[in-house]
Amino acid sequence: MYRFLMSRQWVILTLIALLLIPTMIRLGIWQMHRYDERTARNQLVTDALAAEPAPVEKLTAPGHTVTSTERYRTVTAKGRFDTKDEVVVRRRTNSDDEVGYHVLTPFVLDDGKVLLVNRGWIPSDGPSQTAFPKVPAPPSGEVTVEGRLMPDETTAASGIKNLQGLPDRQIMLINSEQQARRLDATVLGGYISQTAPEPKGDTPELLGDPGKEDAALNYAYAIQWWLFSAAVPVGWVVLARREARERAQKAADRSGTTESEPATV
Repeated sequence: MYRFLMSRQWVILTLIALLLIPTMIRLGIWQMHRYDERTARNQLVTDALAAEPAPVEKLTAPGHTVTSTERYRTVTAKGRFDTKDEVVVRRRTNSDDEVGYHVLTPFVLDDGKVLLVNRGWIPSDGPSQTAFPKVPAPPSGEVTVEGRLMPDETTAASGIKNLQGLPDRQIMLINSEQQARRLDATVLGGYISQTAPEPKGDTPELLGDPGKEDAALNYAYAIQWWLFSAAVPVGWVVLARREARERAQKAADRSGTTESEPATV
């Protein structure tokens, strides 16, 4: 009754099913790895945001690479803003996906070292993309700033090309080594996204809290792939039994028709 399984059509169907099962299992395992990775990163963000603020020089130093456990840690610094060496970072978006600039202002600490401070987002509503935009001034004199510590931006990590030949005082990436050369100063590794004090008139627009990755979606995809892998053999058996019944019914019908025909004299 199941001789049809040796037909070319069914052999191909069986081979495809045997290939799909391990492939779907592997895809489910990959999604679980992604779930674990995203869950771990989310936990790092949660821990960093919950940690007590620390003086910036306790977490970074000139030439230091900000680690994943240091990223988003709240730090404080005391000094003054140096607006004459301020630059803007091109092609940055705000929470409404509007394109503008980030304002990057050197912050000179009491010991003379420089901390790069991303003061937030401003719109690119100037007369042209080559002109330096109008930037609201930061507090003058000595001030204490607070912000989230961030690693240096690189093309490899961000996908942003570090374009050359940009208009004066415009950059593509926030990178402490590049800024140290430009300023001819001792610059702390990484930079901070300012959270306090809040700017007058709400501009520059402070950057929002870091978002968390949707790890639960990867978990759901993993379960989905494994259910698909379990459904393949079940579906194969259902199709095989259905075809066997149909073939048996056709054989029975042919047999019944032959028996009912009158004998020819």
